[in-house]
Parts: sequence; structure tokens; C-alpha cells
Amino acid sequence: MNATQTLIAAADGGVIGDGRTGANLALGVGLLGVALGWFALSRFGGRIRFGNVRTAAVSAIAVGLAGTFLAVLHLATSDGGPGTGNGQVGAIVAIPLGLVAMAFGGRVLTRTRGGAQARR
Repeated sequence: MNATQTLIAAADGGVIGDGRTGANLALGVGLLGVALGWFALSRFGGRIRFGNVRTAAVSAIAVGLAGTFLAVLHLATSDGGPGTGNGQVGAIVAIPLGLVAMAFGGRVLTRTRGGAQARR
């Protein structure tokens, strides 16, 4: 298969179709949110000594919310079912990733608020 045939197959959806692109985007954003949340938890636990913990937590919540929104939007607009190549399974996997990212960020924010109130 030469480069021209590969480009034509990609445009027709043979390599990565329009349906899978939205799901892959939601998966990537969800994974980024989980990584930010895990990083915020590591900062709060004292394993990493630089950066602002609250900023990382709010970022994890925002990115997790965006990933969940993208996944739900993809599920709502895609047709067919699982296994049809429309990326529905990827979007279904992306929803819990976004929720986990929001949970990590929320956990860090809850801990930082509790620590600030206890010191007063």
C-alpha cells in the first residue's frame, strides 16, 4: 500500500474514522485528567515538593469534566451500536476516566480545605 492509498483509506475512515476520533479525544482528555488528579494527590501527600496543590486539583476537575462531557456528547451523537466502528466503546470507557479525574481533584480540594480550617 503506497502513501496515496493510505491517505484515501484514512479519509474514508479505514484507518481511524470520524466516529473513533471523538472517542479517542475523550479518552485522551480523560487520561490527562486522571494524570493531573494523581499528580495533585502526590503533591498533597508530600511526595512532590513543588507547585500549587489547589491549582492542580482544580485543573483535574476541569479536564475530567471536559472529558466526561466529550464522551457523553459522542455517545449521544453516534449511531449504531458497540462494535460498529463508531467509537462507542471508547466513549463508554472515557466516562469513568473523567469521573475518576474529578474525584481525585475533589478529594484533594476537600483535604486542603480541611487543613486550612483546622489551622485557624
